[in-house]
Amino acid sequence: MFQSLNRSYKGKFPFRLGTTSFIYADSYIPNVKLLGPWLDEIELLFFESNAIDDFPSKEEIKELLRLAGEHQISFNVHMPLDISPGHPDATIRRRSVHIIERIYDLTSPLSPTTLTVHLPYYGDARSTNDIAGWRERIHRSLEQIIQSGIPAGIVSIETLNYPIRWIEDIIREMHFSVCMDVGHLLVHDFDLSAFYRRYQKEIIIIHLHGVRGGRDHMALDQLATSDSALIMRVLKQFRGSVSLEVFSFDHLERSLSHLEKLW
Repeated sequence: MFQSLNRSYKGKFPFRLGTTSFIYADSYIPNVKLLGPWLDEIELLFFESNAIDDFPSKEEIKELLRLAGEHQISFNVHMPLDISPGHPDATIRRRSVHIIERIYDLTSPLSPTTLTVHLPYYGDARSTNDIAGWRERIHRSLEQIIQSGIPAGIVSIETLNYPIRWIEDIIREMHFSVCMDVGHLLVHDFDLSAFYRRYQKEIIIIHLHGVRGGRDHMALDQLATSDSALIMRVLKQFRGSVSLEVFSFDHLERSLSHLEKLW
């Protein structure tokens, strides 16, 4: 029914190479069965916190663990996009922390390499008061995450549309990790090389995808030649997880071919 990759990329690079659990229009287990023989790691996507019925059951987690052993793969987890640990509404913050705790408890048998979290900022980027209040709320939520028993180092804060310098002291003080989303950095005109130099000790995972005309999460062959060169310089030094964050077989196949050619 579904196309399959025709060659293995396991152990081909000095980093763990993976992709998302939404390459095929099916659930987690079919995606892992089809992708596991060819890649090192799978990014388990949790799209919406309201879709709790779509979260994998404990039985499905057991099957994912079995598949991990069969195919010698690891997992990383991407928390839902609609949570907001820095939101002005305390109810939304508490629910966001609760969802993170719940997904951690569910997926911990899989020993994920990281749990990636978005910390969206909705305030006025020109207002130091808005940023300060958001930072305080972020700090409190991250403290609650640690107090729940989740190790800070396993949680990677993803780069979004604001400078991560706004919260780098919190990340470092509390020993959280960083998810370097290359597409987000390019779309918002951040310097890839400078970013990697500044945060390389904290970066545990890189999300890699193509960018063209202000759109991201495209196949890697859509990258500008100059951006590809910068990315290769970063990847030559990196030893963590690299997730090709695309959402179709066509984009995955093209991305793998392009990555191999660039390498």
